[in-house]
Amino acid sequence: MLGPIFNAFYQFQVSFAFLVLSAIGLAVIFGMMGVINLAHGEFMMLGAYITTWAAHNGTPLALAMLLGALGAALFGAVMEVLVVRRLYGRLLDSVAATWAVGLILSQGMLILTGPSIQGVSSPFGAFRVSGTSYSWYRLVLGAVAVALLLGLYLLFLHTRFGLRARATIQNPEIARAMGVDTPRMYTITFALGSGLAGLAGGLYAPTATIVPFFGTNYIVEAFVTVIVGGANVLVGTPLAGVLLAVINAFLAETWGLYIARVGLLVATIIVIRILPQGISGLVDRWRVRPRGAR
Repeated sequence: MLGPIFNAFYQFQVSFAFLVLSAIGLAVIFGMMGVINLAHGEFMMLGAYITTWAAHNGTPLALAMLLGALGAALFGAVMEVLVVRRLYGRLLDSVAATWAVGLILSQGMLILTGPSIQGVSSPFGAFRVSGTSYSWYRLVLGAVAVALLLGLYLLFLHTRFGLRARATIQNPEIARAMGVDTPRMYTITFALGSGLAGLAGGLYAPTATIVPFFGTNYIVEAFVTVIVGGANVLVGTPLAGVLLAVINAFLAETWGLYIARVGLLVATIIVIRILPQGISGLVDRWRVRPRGAR
């Protein structure tokens, strides 16, 4: 009895970690800035490459992952200043521009490094439950996903930066009048989202082949999670992660990965048909209802 129960939990948390970690950087940029970053997968790729290079040169793997996140964050800050800053309020233009940056990143990496580089091995080894082998590292990824969600909650709701960031997003003119450096807040927020994407790439580097198109393995799940979750990253991302992880884990275990991906897309269509603003939109509407009407 323990075996099937643990296997269901394990598959759920693997799916949850995959969805949340791949989407969290995209959710921050879209939810806080209203920018659809089509270079998100390439930021993950950049984090994976930096992590792998650093690890091959003797850097401890955990520190190498942090370097991958930092490298992606710095690139994101430069991209915001040089490209994205000029396109706020022009959604289609920003989509085209970030898509072009993504193409430059992936093709540039292909020219510089070739079709692939040697990866790093997955740490921590494996354990067995009822005769089935499981990876410790996959459990660690689930814990990291929860820790990042908690960290973002504390950052945006319990720090001066979070207060200024939320003020900038809600009403930049009033925030600027109150002394907030709104261009700087936009840059930091975009760098934060880019760094989270780079960290996700670094975290998954030991589990995948490192190629210039590394991010394409995660981009569909990332966008699906953000669409289902809605604009509120603190509410929508974890709830969407739970819902989609249940669907993905069940379908993958029963019918395979292809059907699981189709199931995610069908679930997304159903959710946006019923809830155009995503799960977080429903939660926000419920919050503002009079107490007696709930």
